[in-house]
Amino acid sequence: MPQSTDPRMPVSGDHVRRAVAHCRDTLRGIPAGQWHERAGGLEWTRWETLDHLADDLLTYALRFGLAHPMGVPRVPLRVSSDRPDGPVNVVFGDRDAGPEGLLTVVEACGGLLAIAVDAADPNTLAPHVFGASDPEGFAAMGVVETLVHTHDIAQGATSGSPASQGVDGAPEPPRDLCERALARLFPDVPVIDTPWSTLLWATGRVETPERPRRTDWRWHGAPQSRG
Repeated sequence: MPQSTDPRMPVSGDHVRRAVAHCRDTLRGIPAGQWHERAGGLEWTRWETLDHLADDLLTYALRFGLAHPMGVPRVPLRVSSDRPDGPVNVVFGDRDAGPEGLLTVVEACGGLLAIAVDAADPNTLAPHVFGASDPEGFAAMGVVETLVHTHDIAQGATSGSPASQGVDGAPEPPRDLCERALARLFPDVPVIDTPWSTLLWATGRVETPERPRRTDWRWHGAPQSRG
């Protein structure tokens, strides 16, 4: 089945904010003791995964703080990790502030990304490990990172948001956010079943009878034609 989403669906800072709001609504209420358990199929804990999300959102935003983002491969901040197998970040939530405090960090970092992509010249390019992308591409990356890591964290939690349940029992995000993310970053991936289950498949989270789980994947960050 061909891609069912409109390839011209834009992605902006507002969509980043909506994805982050979904993250907060979904994850608040997870008991404090469960934040030190593994997040879904990841090697990181729920807390570490949310730290990683905040770091992604912040570092994406910082790229557009430069007058010439392509002039350096990355903003050279010092990185560190709390344990050998944990995420390597430039920002970490204060554990004394608890999960609600870490969700506030994510909201702030997501807000910075939203402001940065909306303020940047839409033709500006910034580096990424998957290839240079424009502000809209980075907005879509922020949406994808937020939605899939929220799913990772929510899996197996015994308490949390009563929102409608989606794949693997985790609350399902707004349909249009999934559609926009797929159209911008995975234009070659056909939508099967729902946009959300397709996004989870595209990022290696689930398998279906028709499509084995992806073990190697990447998104398409190159700017799309605006003609």
